[in-house]
Amino acid sequence: MDTSITIAVIAGTTRPKRESIAAARFIAVIGASLPHIEIIFVDPIDYHLPHDGNDEENRNSAYTELTAKADAFFIVTPEYNHSFPGSLKRLLDTEYDNYYRKPAAIAGCSNGAWGGVRAVEALTTALRGMELLVSPYSVYFPKVQDIFDADGSIKPEFQARYTKNVTHVFSELAWLTRALKNAR
Repeated sequence: MDTSITIAVIAGTTRPKRESIAAARFIAVIGASLPHIEIIFVDPIDYHLPHDGNDEENRNSAYTELTAKADAFFIVTPEYNHSFPGSLKRLLDTEYDNYYRKPAAIAGCSNGAWGGVRAVEALTTALRGMELLVSPYSVYFPKVQDIFDADGSIKPEFQARYTKNVTHVFSELAWLTRALKNAR
């Protein structure tokens, strides 16, 4: 039985001064270091999506191929106004068929004390509506601006804790992914 899986780590915003991109890149690096996991890093800036909708004319063929290849998704969302960004929703809305019965984990980020918990809660509902199976485990980056340096690297005092937390979420996501992949 093949135990290799492909997980797409999706950065959740296109804002120019986005701080959550450092968390997304950190999560992708941790995932790439784990055995039998291939990581695809998704920056929504790289995908032009012309209009709302799930029909062919509103899709980006490169993103469609990526979602078809991915066995699971690890979505990193900042919290904007107590929810997740519209740019993330727009990206996710294009590929219902490629999400069907695939698992997803979520990481929340905010510049406040709660780490995006409201965004994760709101995104969970949206992902379930897309028929993604959401892992019960998440990771949170409160005061994200204090966790990462200006160059995007994690500060040494946070390295061990966040490596442990992200590895745990990946472990659970990988287990769920393998179980579902074998069932499909």
